[in-house]
Parts: sequence; structure tokens; C-alpha cells
Amino acid sequence: MDPRAVAFLRLLTIMDELRAQCPWDMKQTMETLRPLTIEETYELGDAILENDLQEVKKELGDLILHMVFYAKIGSEQGAFDITDVLNGICDKLIHRHPHIYGDVKVKDEQEVKANWEKIKLAEKAKSGAVEKSVLEGVPKGLPSMVKAIRVQDKARGVGFDWDNREQVWEKVHEELGELKREVDAGTDKQADELGDVLFSMVNYARFLGIDPDEALERTNRKFIRRFQYLEQESRKDGRKLGEMTLAEMDAYWERSKSL
Repeated sequence: MDPRAVAFLRLLTIMDELRAQCPWDMKQTMETLRPLTIEETYELGDAILENDLQEVKKELGDLILHMVFYAKIGSEQGAFDITDVLNGICDKLIHRHPHIYGDVKVKDEQEVKANWEKIKLAEKAKSGAVEKSVLEGVPKGLPSMVKAIRVQDKARGVGFDWDNREQVWEKVHEELGELKREVDAGTDKQADELGDVLFSMVNYARFLGIDPDEALERTNRKFIRRFQYLEQESRKDGRKLGEMTLAEMDAYWERSKSL
């Protein structure tokens, strides 16, 4: 037997045993697992950003366990089991990749994504489900920047998009101008205009092929490294941040850039 299948069956057997014998595992529900799954997802994200492949392996295991756990609970409720889950995703992948499993021709990844959205809409119509918007599939609980990325991707999938990045850059400048006008006037629309600026910047990042969430996280981590250097070095010199001038702190900050 394929060792991958052996390993997966081993996990399923362990899950069955834990659910039947462990007081903690027996008590869990989908609702109690949900926040833990979100936490595990962020831990995987951290491992990826750290490029720690051993930690990625570990976190993937934790997430796979959660998926198996949900399927186990689903089977206990008579709703679905792990076989339904796996066959469901296999069927979906085959159906939504007609350029691999059918005779559809595509020239690039954008056509693949466009086909995916069209097929998804067709599936909804065939099942009798009424989709009010192509944006319905974007989870409401996503972090705002990630949600902006997904919303824009969904809209692009049905052809609603800018033609080129120069147009998007003009939009960024337009939104910046509107923000400045509201700030100068001291109106209550400043937050709305700032949101428009951020949304347009996400759009521009998409046209550059840059993940804005990843880019912002890299800047966050860079700031943290430099600020912690400032803290450590000033402490070595017997200085306290709250008692230093901005110029004195900035001297440490500039030194951190060379490291």
C-alpha cells in the first residue's frame, strides 16, 4: 500500500481512539475547535514567513489533525465523513480544471482563475442555489487586507478590473488627494477616505504581482527588529527610552539599518 495512505489511515485510527477514550477529545465540538484551528493556521503562517520547513511540517500536521477531527464529528452527526470530504474536493478539483481533465485550452493563470469563477457560478446555478453576488464566497471574518485581496480577485475573475497598472496608480493618487481634502477640512469622512487609499494600494500591489499582506508583514518584522535593537543598545548604554529625545533614539535606529 502507498505509504501516504498508510500514514493517513494511521491518523484516522488514532482519531477514532482519542474520540472514544480521551476526556478532552470526547468533549470537543466544531465550535470549540474553531478558534484553535484559526490559531494553528496563523502558526503555520508564521513558520512559512520564518522559512522554517521543519516547523511548517509540524504545523501542517496540526492542521490536518483538525480537518480529520471535524470530519469525525461530522460522521458522528450523520452529516458527512472523511470519505465524503476527500471525494468532494477531488471531484471539485477535477471539474474546475477542465484544462487538465478536459479539452479546454488556457494561455495563462489568469484564464485559469477566470474559468474557475465561471465554473463555480455554473455549479451554483445547476444546483438551484441562488447566488446574489460573486463575492458571497469571501468569508466575512477574514482580516481586512486579506479580504480586500480576495474581493478584488473575485471581481477580476468575472472581468471587472483595470486594464493596466498605470490606471490603478492614477486611482491611488486620486484617493490620496481626496483623503488630504477631508483631513484638511477636518470632516468625519477621513476614515472612509483612508480606507479607499488602502484599498487602491492593495489593487496596485496586485498589479505589481506583490502580496500586500506579505509585504506589510515584512515591514512589520523589519520595524520590530530595528526597534528591539534600539531598546537593547540603549539599555546597554544605560539609557531609558522614555527619557531620551527623538533625535537620540533615531541615532540608534539609523545604526540598526546597517545590521
